Amino acid sequence: MRKILSLLFILSIAFLTSCSKQAPVDKSKITIAVIPKGTTHEFWKSIHAGAVRASQELDVEIIWKGPLKEDDRESQITVVEDFITRGVSGIVLAPLDNTALRRPVSEATRAGISVVIIDSALDSNDFVSFVSTDNYIGGQKAGEHLAKLLNGKGKIAVLRYQEGSASTQQREKGFLDAIAKYPDIQVVSANQYGGATTETAYKASENLLAPLRNADQALSIDGIFTPNESTTFGMLRALQDNAFAGKVKFVGFDSSEMLVKALKEGQINALILQDPMNMGYLGVKTIVAHLRGEPIEKQIDTGSVVAAPENMNDPHIDKLLNPDFAKWLTTK
Repeated sequence: MRKILSLLFILSIAFLTSCSKQAPVDKSKITIAVIPKGTTHEFWKSIHAGAVRASQELDVEIIWKGPLKEDDRESQITVVEDFITRGVSGIVLAPLDNTALRRPVSEATRAGISVVIIDSALDSNDFVSFVSTDNYIGGQKAGEHLAKLLNGKGKIAVLRYQEGSASTQQREKGFLDAIAKYPDIQVVSANQYGGATTETAYKASENLLAPLRNADQALSIDGIFTPNESTTFGMLRALQDNAFAGKVKFVGFDSSEMLVKALKEGQINALILQDPMNMGYLGVKTIVAHLRGEPIEKQIDTGSVVAAPENMNDPHIDKLLNPDFAKWLTTK
């Protein structure tokens, strides 16, 4: 009797395990896994919308899944591995770490699943195309614009994003290389990291600003640069809470409703804008073209522009500041 009960227990565990696994994809239709770095920022919602638009035009299926926060490397690795097991047709991946995702991408390639990298570079050759902003040039644009705002002189601080993120590392490098051309601009802080969320970025901003005050408690710096949506919003909150907003030249990256409002009110002087909807759109279009045997480019630059109070009502700039991603995601 004990043997029978043990056998029944083993069979029940096996049944529950098999039920918990996600079913393999339908091989009769092209199915693309789109894996972002995170799923909370508006940037990723725009990526998602662009991917949905491409899937509808091309009559393919996309599965959108990624980690909640942009510092969860293990979660993103697990997502990639799960899609390999399920046997998707292709993967569009925004790697949140330029080295940690090499192994799962290599495993996908060995399994016959092609990968397109978007947004942030991967230190690997196991992908068919890289669709992204030229982040170094975007950083240079930020540096040149802040230098212009400061008339080529003053003290500035940089709040970095996080180590391992190739896209923001390139923006930071481009910014600092551009600033280095101006001998009368001094970078007084460039070694603090905001981390993956607006809350960690807010705390890091408070820590960065605390020692940068004069005897009268006014800021001793003239300019600030932040390289992505979460660091820009975290810094904005810190400046607002300390009554510094609008009293220091501030150039950030990406957009959201609150950042656009701050730009309009002069609390942010410029935002370097990517085109995330186009990035998601071209990521899916590129992988599908590859799967259908069509020629594709190894690298695609989706561009960047400087949005400032004086040009934010330009139709092209306005479209990037206020992306209409909701209509593509209403049924998703």
